[in-house]
Amino acid sequence: MAISDDDLRHLKRAVELAEQALEAGDEPYGSVLVGHDGQVLFEDHNHVVRGDETQHPELAIARWAAHHLDESARATATVYTSGEHCPMCSAAHGWVGLGRIVYAHSAEQARAWAEECGAEPSPVAPLPITTVVPDAQVDGPAPQLEERMRALHVALHDR
Repeated sequence: MAISDDDLRHLKRAVELAEQALEAGDEPYGSVLVGHDGQVLFEDHNHVVRGDETQHPELAIARWAAHHLDESARATATVYTSGEHCPMCSAAHGWVGLGRIVYAHSAEQARAWAEECGAEPSPVAPLPITTVVPDAQVDGPAPQLEERMRALHVALHDR
């Protein structure tokens, strides 16, 4: 499935959340959970600056969905995220049974941007979501948002 104008609107909100995270001194990741009816159900951004590297917005979405949505609602919801899920978040997504994922930039793009800036490599491999959750419905990256996301990652590594 291609990224629609409606998808792009939700992705732009995820990018705004990533910008908020960066402004708060955190890594630039933001995510939005949208129900099958288009209603925004939950949104968050990274909170790893507090010292807990597991505080990713995609994991927060999976936890929130597990406690607030039934199986059917989870399966028909869409996660919009500024960056492709890491393996931890991909696994949480799969275990909880969330639906489609739409992301602005790939994990491989983030790895390349960090390398360009001379940053230390991540201790976690940048695996595609479908390597962790083979049946996941995934769309991304969104070329319209690539330069905006690259700028956020360069700003992260330049500070």
